Amino acid sequence: MIFDILTLFPGMFTGPFDESIINRAKDKQLIEISLHNIRDWSTDRHQTADDSPYGGGAGMVMKAPPVAACIESVKALHPDSTVVFTSPQGRRLTNSVALDLSKRPGLIILCGRYEGIDERIRSIYAEDDISLGDFVLSGGEIAAMAIVDSVSRLIPGVLGSDESAKLDSFCDGLLEHPHYTRPPSFNNLEVPGELLSGNHELIRRWRRKESLRKTKSLRPDLLLNVALNREDLILLKEIELEESCEM
Repeated sequence: MIFDILTLFPGMFTGPFDESIINRAKDKQLIEISLHNIRDWSTDRHQTADDSPYGGGAGMVMKAPPVAACIESVKALHPDSTVVFTSPQGRRLTNSVALDLSKRPGLIILCGRYEGIDERIRSIYAEDDISLGDFVLSGGEIAAMAIVDSVSRLIPGVLGSDESAKLDSFCDGLLEHPHYTRPPSFNNLEVPGELLSGNHELIRRWRRKESLRKTKSLRPDLLLNVALNREDLILLKEIELEESCEM
């Protein structure tokens, strides 16, 4: 998959894309990441890419001409890629959104800055808007990193085992169950006996139950949108009984 990132600050991506899973995915040629400095498409000697807003007010606005030229140049190279704007007004990045994006041939991610981008750019070029949540960042670069990371791990082969991504939080609508490793005892806290039993069915049932327990405790809203089966309902009843006994 091809990721093209359009930004005023390409140096911000040094490090995050050169480590761990993303770097290995690049080495295996499962993904390709290219950075494009929007200032390179400015026509003045100062490479100006922003200006004061019409109507007055604080801050600066990213100018339409260099942004448009940058988008069109990259789109000409990868015409099948989807132009994605990072914006607080976009749809929230969730696992289902990342899965949707992972099926595209490529993404051209435009990183906003300052007070935003000239609205005419959005009208002409935006094919999708993605937000990390109801808060404001200094720019879209961090959001772009999150998009690339969350999408890449869903591309077959990136994690080594495709099953790994399927077991992550939110993939089935629930939070993931707790994880443990050696030693079996730490600060007087023991690894649950089910995980040490060697009984695969007992382990599977424990993991599902603890996934439900964590979701019920931390994100009960998620349970409203999950298709629970008969076993899930039984496990939730067990959890409720256990909680009532603790009170």
